[in-house]
Parts: sequence; C-alpha cells; structure tokens
Amino acid sequence: MAAIDCGTNSIRLLVADLPDQSAGPDAGLVDVVRRMEIVRLGQDLDRTGWLAPEALERTRQALIGYATRIESLGVARVRMCATSASRDAQNAGEFRSMVVDTLGVEPEVVTGDEEARLSFTGAVRGLGADVAEPYLVVDIGGGSTEFVVGGRPTGGGAAVSAADVDAAVSVDVGCVRMSERHLHGDPPTPEQVAAAEVEIIAVVDRALSAVPGREAATLIGVAGSVTTVAGIALGLPEYRADRIHHARLSYAEVAKVTADLLARSVAERLTIPVMHPGRADVIGAGALILRIIMERAGMTSVIASEHDILDGIAWSLAQTSG
Repeated sequence: MAAIDCGTNSIRLLVADLPDQSAGPDAGLVDVVRRMEIVRLGQDLDRTGWLAPEALERTRQALIGYATRIESLGVARVRMCATSASRDAQNAGEFRSMVVDTLGVEPEVVTGDEEARLSFTGAVRGLGADVAEPYLVVDIGGGSTEFVVGGRPTGGGAAVSAADVDAAVSVDVGCVRMSERHLHGDPPTPEQVAAAEVEIIAVVDRALSAVPGREAATLIGVAGSVTTVAGIALGLPEYRADRIHHARLSYAEVAKVTADLLARSVAERLTIPVMHPGRADVIGAGALILRIIMERAGMTSVIASEHDILDGIAWSLAQTSG
C-alpha cells in the first residue's frame, strides 16, 4: 500500500506492507519506503488565497518521483490525502488536476476532522500499555493544527474507530502560517514573537474548549515541528527517527529549545545537526505552538511520535483491503 500526505509545508510518501497475522493485533505496518520532501505548497497562501505556480511545480516534481517509486514497487493501492493548503486555496482545482495527471489518482482533500482522526490513528497504534489514557494528540502542521482526544483502539480493525475518539478539532494555526503572519525578522523580534503568542493562545484556548484536552492524561505530538524539537532536545548528532520516536520531553526542555530557536537566525538554525533545511525558517513558530499547547493544556511532558497522519492513511487502506 502507498500513502501520500500533502500538507502546507511537506509532501510525504509511505509504502508499507501489512504485518504478518502471527504478529498479533498490536503489530505495526512493515515500512518499505518512507520519503519526505519540503515543497512549501502553502507558500503565501495565507496572504493571497491562491497556491503559487512555483509551489505547484515543486509539488509536481516531488510527485513524479513518488509515482516512479510506487510503480517500481508494484503497489496494490494508493491513497493521497491533501490537507490545510489545498482546503483553503481558491485554485484547488488546478492542484487536483495536476495530481491526477502526475500520480494517476484523485487527491482527497480531507476535512480537518478527518485529518485529526487519521493523525490519531497513526499516533496511538503501537503505544506501550504503560502510556496512560486518555490521549491528547496534537498534529502541528504548516497551515493548521489538529487536536484529538481519545483512547486506545478497542476494535480489531486496522484503523481507530469512531468509538475510540472522544472529540476532534482542526484550527488554522501552523508553523508556516504563523511565520508568514508574524515572525518576519531574522531572528524575529520580541514584539513579533509576542504578537504570535497572542494569536496562538487565543486559538489554542478555543481548541481546548472544543475538545477535553485538559482532561487528558498524556500529550502526544506528531509531525515535523515536534520531532525536530525532540531531536534538538535529545542532542542528536543527526536526525534519528528511531531515537526520536516515543521520546518523552519535559515542558522545561520544550521551553528551552523554543527560546533558543526564536533567538537564532535561519543561518544559525541550519547549523543544528537534526535540522532539515526546509524547516529552518518555520521551526521557531512550530516550537512556539507546541510550548503554548503544553502551557494551556497543563501538560508537564509530551511524547514525540514519528507515526502520524501518514501512517493513519496507510492503516485506512489496510482496513478497506481486508
């Protein structure tokens, strides 16, 4: 199966096999390929309302490579989900036509609620039995952040059922959107950071009023902002997904990394060993969103997960193929 997640900042591919039936109900997917390209599809979208031609072309080039890999592996089923940027764009039809022409499948522009459910599915499968429920899963993307509260999967299916999810909401706060809206300096000024904080706090508080996040026992953070912050906090000499996956960070660690990132220029951030070049200009905003979520939800720690909406898309294919 092949899953593709196309967000505001990155486009990612997961080709995976179902686990062997003898591996038990909690076994994970068997990764064949994981790839990620920073294409910044949502470039200037918050300001213009349109997907920029150069952003569409970057995305097309990445999809050409993905399509070639998918064909070479003899993939049985493909599902591509597009999230915040393609939901908001006035020229979403142009994006859809490009994807069909390049990949041969229709992109699904998923709702914020569906995005949240898929992220929750990817994040909670494989958690240890010692991780306390209920969970608050936050997916900090480029254009939006999803908040979903629920518990461990209770059914035998591959994906999380509706019964496992208590509430979900998607809000228009993300690392690209907040960077473009507020953090214009290099590094951003204290006044710019303060303005971003005011907006993020207001939106996070609304989200936590819509879902019972403050009542959750465990905070799980997914996507590149969270995993990059984790890699920095761990002091890794290079990006190591195996070290980052399920690492638990304290609030103090997140706050320290956030302050350090916001004080650095983009060039200085690029010297951090785990930093992807395509995240350097927006990671400060992503870290700030995570720190504020922890504060407003009253969370003293966060578990970083390398498994997220991409894995949720793959599990949805596994369920329908069964």
